[in-house]
Amino acid sequence: MKIEGLSHLGAKTEYKDDYAPEVLEAFENKHQGNDYWVTFNCPEFTSLCPITGQPDFATIHVNYLPDVKMVESKSLKLYLFSFRNHGAFHEDCVNIIMKDLVNLMNPKYIEVIGLFTPRGGISIYPYCNYGRPGTMYEMVAKERLLRHSPQQTYR
Repeated sequence: MKIEGLSHLGAKTEYKDDYAPEVLEAFENKHQGNDYWVTFNCPEFTSLCPITGQPDFATIHVNYLPDVKMVESKSLKLYLFSFRNHGAFHEDCVNIIMKDLVNLMNPKYIEVIGLFTPRGGISIYPYCNYGRPGTMYEMVAKERLLRHSPQQTYR
């Protein structure tokens, strides 16, 4: 079955050499009247340190409340893979991912968490979120940001 607007499903996989937001694809949410969570877990995320070129490894969590559009999972996989040769700091990676997904889907709410493996004895766990302005989801974003604690959640 082919879904209109989705080109990656069922096609030969082509991996991009660098950051490629254009590979992201969305499809229509069939349950727009419901509020529900969609969670993606990418335990094999890699990017490059923009200064040293050394690889950085992380687990990336994407949690969102969809509205009209949802991200197609294979396109998300290809998109996250495109960071493999891209130089960006940990905090930049999670913010770029979140902003690209907001631009793609316009979700009610989204959060992106990066659990980066230690480098030089320090782990970095950046967290960012977005709630649609002027809605209750904006308040959800503020509340979750203020209560966010990676030490309790991701041990």
